[in-house]
Amino acid sequence: MAPKHEDKSNVSRRDFFKTVGVTSVATSILTSPKVKAQEGQAEVIGPGTVPIRLTINGQVRDFQIEPRVTLLDTIRNYAELTGNKRVCDRGACGACTMIVDGRTVYSCSTLAIDVQGKTIRTVDGLANGNTLHPVQQAFCESDAMMCGFCTPGFVVATVAMLEKYPSATPEQMRRELNGNVCRCGTFNRIYEAATKARRGQALQGAAENLATVVKSEVARG
Repeated sequence: MAPKHEDKSNVSRRDFFKTVGVTSVATSILTSPKVKAQEGQAEVIGPGTVPIRLTINGQVRDFQIEPRVTLLDTIRNYAELTGNKRVCDRGACGACTMIVDGRTVYSCSTLAIDVQGKTIRTVDGLANGNTLHPVQQAFCESDAMMCGFCTPGFVVATVAMLEKYPSATPEQMRRELNGNVCRCGTFNRIYEAATKARRGQALQGAAENLATVVKSEVARG
């Protein structure tokens, strides 16, 4: 009979794996983001309401919201600017399109807390008092709307497009507006409105240039 060898370590396989398991869990806890945040290595925000400050249509607004609240919900529910619509709520249709620092974004999938310090423009801020923005006016004149849910997003996207490409070609129009969907199928009227707004913008620019030249000539005597 083979002699028994004494286990000097006095640690069973079960004890060994239990120790390994506890050590692994302890390691994962110590390196988790939450613990790191407690150690001052990262900042934890929420889950309750936090103060945020947004610049919307030229006005600075303060809110108390949860970090998970989207820009669209903040604008509609807290700022009470309901021009942009919630339709697909998954960043696919473009009805909620807003302009943030000159670029279009789907506000339904953009966190409000992430756009602090940036310039936010919504469809509610395009008109000048009772005077419609040229793009809004062109949409009305071209009857480029049906149910109206997609219209605010298309208007905002068209404004951003013409600011980026003042002399936009049809190809540029299609490319810049392809992130917006009209379920009623009024795309032809929408492109007609975009073209009319582009022409009106060009005429306005030409008139302003002419006025500048005339003033210059008058000043010279």
